[in-house]
Amino acid sequence: MKNALLLPDTLLALGGATYRFVDLPTMFGDVLPRLPVVLRLMLENVVRNLDGAERDAAVAGVLGWLEHGTSEAEIAFQPTRVLMHDTTSTPALVDIAAMRDALAEAGVDPSVLNPTLRVDVCVDHSLAVEHTRRADAAERNLEIEMRRNAERYRFLRWASKTLDGVHINPPGTGIMHTINLEQLATVVTQQTIDGQTWLTPDTLIGTDSHTPMINGIGVLGWGVGGLEAQTVMFGMPVMQRIPDVIGVRLTGRLPAGTSATDLALRATNALRDIGVSGEFVEYFGPGVSTLTAGERAVVANMAPEYGATTGYFPVDHTTLDYLRATGRAEALIASVEALYRRAGLWFDAHNTPRYTRVIEIDLGTVELHVAGPRRPQDLLPYAKTRNALRNVAGQPAHTSASLPVWPVAIAAITSCTNTSDPAQLIAAGLVARRARALGLRVADWVKTSLAPGSPAAVDYLQRAGLTDDLAAVGFDIVGFGCTTCIGNAGPLSRPIAQAIADKSASPVAVLSGNRNFPGRVHPDLNLGFIMSPPLVIAYALAGSAAIDLSTAPVQTTPDGTPVYLKDLWPTREEVDALVASGTRATDFRSAFAIASCNPMWSGLDAPQSARFPWRPESTALRRPPFASLDAGTQLGDYKAYPLLALGDDVTTDHISPASAIPKQSDVADFLVEKGDDRNDLNVFASRRGNWEVMVRAAFYNKTLVNLLADDLPVAHTVHGPSGDVMSIFEAAQRYRAAGDSVVLLAGARYGTGSSRDWAAKGQRLLGIRAVIAVSFERIHRSNLIGMGILPLRFPAGIDPVTLAIRPNDTIHIAANAEAISPRGSVEVRIERAHGGSETFIATAAVETRLEVSLLRQGGVIPSILHRTLAQHARAA
Repeated sequence: MKNALLLPDTLLALGGATYRFVDLPTMFGDVLPRLPVVLRLMLENVVRNLDGAERDAAVAGVLGWLEHGTSEAEIAFQPTRVLMHDTTSTPALVDIAAMRDALAEAGVDPSVLNPTLRVDVCVDHSLAVEHTRRADAAERNLEIEMRRNAERYRFLRWASKTLDGVHINPPGTGIMHTINLEQLATVVTQQTIDGQTWLTPDTLIGTDSHTPMINGIGVLGWGVGGLEAQTVMFGMPVMQRIPDVIGVRLTGRLPAGTSATDLALRATNALRDIGVSGEFVEYFGPGVSTLTAGERAVVANMAPEYGATTGYFPVDHTTLDYLRATGRAEALIASVEALYRRAGLWFDAHNTPRYTRVIEIDLGTVELHVAGPRRPQDLLPYAKTRNALRNVAGQPAHTSASLPVWPVAIAAITSCTNTSDPAQLIAAGLVARRARALGLRVADWVKTSLAPGSPAAVDYLQRAGLTDDLAAVGFDIVGFGCTTCIGNAGPLSRPIAQAIADKSASPVAVLSGNRNFPGRVHPDLNLGFIMSPPLVIAYALAGSAAIDLSTAPVQTTPDGTPVYLKDLWPTREEVDALVASGTRATDFRSAFAIASCNPMWSGLDAPQSARFPWRPESTALRRPPFASLDAGTQLGDYKAYPLLALGDDVTTDHISPASAIPKQSDVADFLVEKGDDRNDLNVFASRRGNWEVMVRAAFYNKTLVNLLADDLPVAHTVHGPSGDVMSIFEAAQRYRAAGDSVVLLAGARYGTGSSRDWAAKGQRLLGIRAVIAVSFERIHRSNLIGMGILPLRFPAGIDPVTLAIRPNDTIHIAANAEAISPRGSVEVRIERAHGGSETFIATAAVETRLEVSLLRQGGVIPSILHRTLAQHARAA
């Protein structure tokens, strides 16, 4: 810490040692409790990491926020670590490998390029549900994963051996956010600064939008794109405007029969209703104290679904209880309590800080809910699924004699969101136990799966006696990864596949995940409901997604007795009793350690050279062209054609899909030409190390509508000058060959969904220089800037539909590098092909000076390369 106020009372004696810490109460007095805890954590961070005028300005900005509950001031936030998963780390590490090549070719030792922060990578996003309803499903699915992804995993092992600070948690160890909760998070860290040991809050950024799950135990962290993470891992801070903070006051207590899922869905709906988009959310009030850490983590996890950057629950005794329950050392737990109390960061249920806006949720009014059938914020009572399906999809033609109108195609207990909380899995197991005792079975058309976030679930489910009950109704454990929630659902059942082919029924997915966008869970499924794990089992047993489970029986027993949901539903007391008897603190460390000793992983032969040896024939890993010292800015004053015009709610799944690669697609044709098996192409996410695949995959989603023309095929557009219909990739190549620029137009909430950097990289490789949208989701906006693409917001009243842009219209953008500023004005002129023009003033969706600098340099990668070269030159 530089120029710190080293007062005597900034010393903290603990366990026979003395530590320094930032004593916020002494420094800021009565002002401190008025700040939201998330801003107190930011205040601590800037006081500790900055000095001089920069620190004074940052402190003044945070304190000045109190006057209006908002601020335009920027601060530099420096997290202590970075968390990634395999499908975001692969492209990031591929970028680093390519940057090492670029440095070597410039005459610089490539080994000088290393992350300066600890980077934890979890291999959890590639596991697919190929086998289910069998005791060895998890083992078989893991074997398939290792075979399919061996080349990519060898690359990850190269990175862990060669790059300082990169640690890989192998396949089978769990979902990244569960691992973070159970293993990685310390809540307090020790740092040596100027020879003195400091206690500081544990903070992080993660390359997944659900990183805020760790907010459930009081660790401040949020999701960023892989490109922004690269800037941070190489020593640059997260530069951001001091955030608006939405306070959610919780009162009362969750009623019997409801779960954290119901609260999370209620919060998602309420916060989307008030237009949350990128703000921080903090939970406060007496109701917070009634929630377990597991319940808080479920609600925090859904932050991206309710549009927020965080969903923060401050540290209190519940945090300490969770650390103890998951086997953390007592010395660590004591340091957490000591630091957070002394530093003014401990939760006070009676305190009401200043917030930008406040909403209130009475926990006692939360009911059993689901969300869908196309967006996670579309809340509805569980009894109203039929109405929701009709409202969205209409009454379909139904000619199947063996399937209901809306059959449950997939019933998946999946995702970090709900499976990280043992109570949710125990509740599901109790529903299965009662169903099994009554002789109920799941129909053969329902693909069932159980993918817990952690291998510790095996221990506590077995100890609770629920494993066989779950298996009896089809919910054998299929592995420990994101699986269905990330789109790795594997093949559908034969009856459902046939129904889709002949359009005789309208299949629906039910899952305990966090997203249900069309095509997200499976490319052939456009309808899905998010719900709690026990409710997933109930719908699986019912077989129909349109059943009113409040009045209709779930199923009938073999002797003709109707069985209703209330007959299966466990009480809170039953769940709590089995959680207490089933879980042991030692399970979490031991199960993780055993899973980490994966012989298939340790047996991979990985190179150890400073530069990665690319294989020209590889279809998994290719050196990307944008990792170059020659990449320049895309800013300027230019004329462009529209490559695509899109509507509202275009997600990163639409832009860069993660589901299975369709056998009949341009992407499949390309891979088959390279020698791959058309019947074993894996998922799009497994190809994120190969730019040639990913640029062809851009916008490959059958539900995406390109407004430039009617009835365009999937991933096609119209080449403006010629009027020819062709694939987006081919059109981009033709524009590039002619020296023509292209831009993209979109509606509201462009880039909703996962923090997928390939959604931006694909657009850069297609030559897109700017995206003009009604609004952007935060992480995707950041990723666009990270690739040097200028995000612009339409003025009120203009969108792609009202603009009625045509393929041969041209768009003139005045975006000279020296004129771009945070939230500055940019003139856009439309020249109509039929004659005439119109001009409007767009707003640069650029928040900080650092983002302006990145755009001027051409993006994150050129910035890192030139910065490294400059450091090398100074050291020479």
